[in-house]
Amino acid sequence: MTDQTDVSTLMGATRRYFDLMYDADVSGFDRVFQPTAQLHGLRNGALRVLTAEAYRKILASTPSPKSQNAPREEEVLLLDVTSRDQALVKVRVRINTIVYVDYLSFHHVDGDWRITSKAFHVESEG
Repeated sequence: MTDQTDVSTLMGATRRYFDLMYDADVSGFDRVFQPTAQLHGLRNGALRVLTAEAYRKILASTPSPKSQNAPREEEVLLLDVTSRDQALVKVRVRINTIVYVDYLSFHHVDGDWRITSKAFHVESEG
């Protein structure tokens, strides 16, 4: 179903996600997230649901980890390629003092891998 090229391009898309989380440079946001993407996660016991556009605005208005000289920590925990068009990547990423575990649903759209759904979990704060 997949070959090394598929995995390589999917890892490149995951790298773009890590770069976006660290740099918060939203000029490349549309190359990471599909405009119809939704993000879901529990924060302080309440389900938080965001559209891709709302998330873009949050990233654009919040100081980036890079600008605060925060440590850059990120790792791929799971890579599950269903087909040439769909994959799931589980990652751990630090954003300033918060460590998240994210489930990123990717679809191959218009010749590139893009996140169509993100489920996030706060693993630790501070």
